[in-house]
Amino acid sequence: MTSLQQESTRKRAKVLLVDDHQIVRQGLSLLMDQTTDLQAVGEADNATDALKAIGELKPDIVIVDISLRESSGLELIKDVKIRFPDLYVLVLSMHDETFYAERVLRAGARGYVTKDDASEKVLTAIRTVLNGNIYVSEPMAARMLSKFVDGGRDGGTGVDRLSDRELQVFEMLGQGVGTSDIADKLHLSVKTIDSHRENIKRKLKLDSAAELLQHAIQWVQSGR
Repeated sequence: MTSLQQESTRKRAKVLLVDDHQIVRQGLSLLMDQTTDLQAVGEADNATDALKAIGELKPDIVIVDISLRESSGLELIKDVKIRFPDLYVLVLSMHDETFYAERVLRAGARGYVTKDDASEKVLTAIRTVLNGNIYVSEPMAARMLSKFVDGGRDGGTGVDRLSDRELQVFEMLGQGVGTSDIADKLHLSVKTIDSHRENIKRKLKLDSAAELLQHAIQWVQSGR
């Protein structure tokens, strides 16, 4: 068999795209159509459909955004690792890598790449994860290594100390979502959301609900 024939018969890795923006999913699908080793086999814009698609399509890797329709990419990653522990997950997001990369790795993802990165970097990230390695940018890798050497003392901000769920509530507050609506979207009680709000205020050293709201809005507008 010639090298060309071998290339044409090589099995392409199956990729599931999970993003709440159709144009992003279409762009990624077209990008992989131009390769010989990657193939987009399905799409989803929310966690429920994503988990269903994983069960039906059995992809080799799932590309997930942090922000999904009525759900959190972080929570989806945790669910995926519980239900499909051997499945590779790569995060592709517009959010700040320096803030989210460690969180998604702790949740079970194997890499983080931003939507601002060039197409070749996205493909490199996918292939790196499929090869069983972890992918983050060189500056992020250096930051994480420095934090490890320093014993975890990174001088992070108060927001860094929020749990994943508290961060989710904090971000939704900054987006103008009210407490009762947050409870509905996260399938939690209002009392639980109030408890998260109090924990956030304590960790951020804020004295009032007004300060919490103002801080959350500023944080969301900053692009973090």
